[in-house]
Amino acid sequence: MKPLMIVSLMAAVLALVQPAAVAAQEWPARTVRLVVPYPPGGNVDVAARILAERLQQDLGQPFIIENRAGAGGLIGAEAVAKAEPDGYTILIGANGPILFAPEMSARRAYEWRRDFIPVTTVTLTPLVLQVRANLAADTFDKFLALARTPQAPLKMASPGPGTTNHLISEVMQAKLSINWTTVQYRGNAPATNDVIAGHMDFNLDQLSVALPFLKDGRTRALAITGAQRSPDLPNVPTFTELGYAEFDGQTFTGLMLPARTPEAIVARLHAAAVKALGEPGVQARLRAIGTLAAPMSRADFQQYLEKEDTTWLPVIKRLEIRSN
Repeated sequence: MKPLMIVSLMAAVLALVQPAAVAAQEWPARTVRLVVPYPPGGNVDVAARILAERLQQDLGQPFIIENRAGAGGLIGAEAVAKAEPDGYTILIGANGPILFAPEMSARRAYEWRRDFIPVTTVTLTPLVLQVRANLAADTFDKFLALARTPQAPLKMASPGPGTTNHLISEVMQAKLSINWTTVQYRGNAPATNDVIAGHMDFNLDQLSVALPFLKDGRTRALAITGAQRSPDLPNVPTFTELGYAEFDGQTFTGLMLPARTPEAIVARLHAAAVKALGEPGVQARLRAIGTLAAPMSRADFQQYLEKEDTTWLPVIKRLEIRSN
């Protein structure tokens, strides 16, 4: 190849590469969409709004929330997976849309390892085993004894098939060789309402949802997930304390970018999010809704997702859980 042709080819390549590199260095230069794959008002949505407000202040561009609910989070997450990898469309998702929804769908719309870049976790929310106020069990051991009574099988309110709440209850039944009736609801709020009303005996609920009802005595907490007791429920033991570490699942929220997003953008978003989540004001606002700021390094978040994948996807496959 002639020297002149080589120079021309190199110039053409640089002309294609340089705009992308400059754009990455200047990011963000316009409005950023933070896609929440749930309706407004839930704990993921509220956490996203708290974080977006801080990112907007620190990065100098609007961060707007776009709620794209449906199919257990599949619709919103798929939209981000297929978005331009330019840093202007970000997913803030939880266990369901990131890990579980594509596994339960007949149409594998995306796969987190292939289609996303994990940026950082945002929050970790423990789950609490809460029972109706008049259930004849005030400890987990008494709850298990009641669950083994064949004359009156317990009824569990699940926020939906394939949620972490549902999967933990299935693992509990398998490990303890007991059975209860599981009724599927569309979300935590209606499931909890029926526990409060006495139509259901118990559920495994996000602490962020359950806390007001536990505090005013409309429900009772028997055990909680997580490595440590919640400061909001200091007298409630963890499942690990009780000898059941295999029941230790939590709801996480995390930031995900489309695959092939430039490294400079990923690194800047990670640094900005970790900084925001380390601020006492942000932590206090998240704590007020019953969740904890929990930023991780990118490597740790990747490892966390791998562990969650290994723990829960076999349960989904074994139970043959499918979304509609």
